[in-house]
Amino acid sequence: MYTKKIYFSGGDFHELQEVFSELPGVVDTKTGYINAKGNADFESVANGSVKGYMGVEVTFNPKKMDLSKLMDVLFAVVNPYVPDGQGKARGEMYRAGVFYKDAEDEPQVELHLNFIANRGKPPAVSCIGLTMNDPNSDPKLARHCYALAAPLKSFQAAEEEHQHYLKSHNEETFIDFEKLREYVKF
Repeated sequence: MYTKKIYFSGGDFHELQEVFSELPGVVDTKTGYINAKGNADFESVANGSVKGYMGVEVTFNPKKMDLSKLMDVLFAVVNPYVPDGQGKARGEMYRAGVFYKDAEDEPQVELHLNFIANRGKPPAVSCIGLTMNDPNSDPKLARHCYALAAPLKSFQAAEEEHQHYLKSHNEETFIDFEKLREYVKF
């Protein structure tokens, strides 16, 4: 079976893994550290001594699930207009992002994030990390999109105790999984 991989960050990686592991067409998910510089583990990324993003590797069958739908799900549970985290997970390591391994995915990822960046706002605001405010636009309407779109440089799987964590731990989550199941009816 042909599969592809994409990497998402944004808030608690335990929650993201739970979200994507239940989707049709998703073959496997792993929590881990995206674009971490050096040897990463939960403690070093959480305290900022190793720079990187906590996220999830999603392996999917593109004949059953496409990248655009996966990004729709990500941004249904992660707010791209909030800097550095969601819910209780706060800090640069929790920033929303889409990291692609295959160069062929770059245009689709960039297009998707540009759409999100320009949705319901003046067209002069960019999601690619630069804000270009139109002096004639109403600043109250402008929202800055903080989500990243970047090539994957590295992925280090998280420790075993962080894999499928929510299946064995009864934790309060930022994501309302009941509403998500209603939303995601592919």
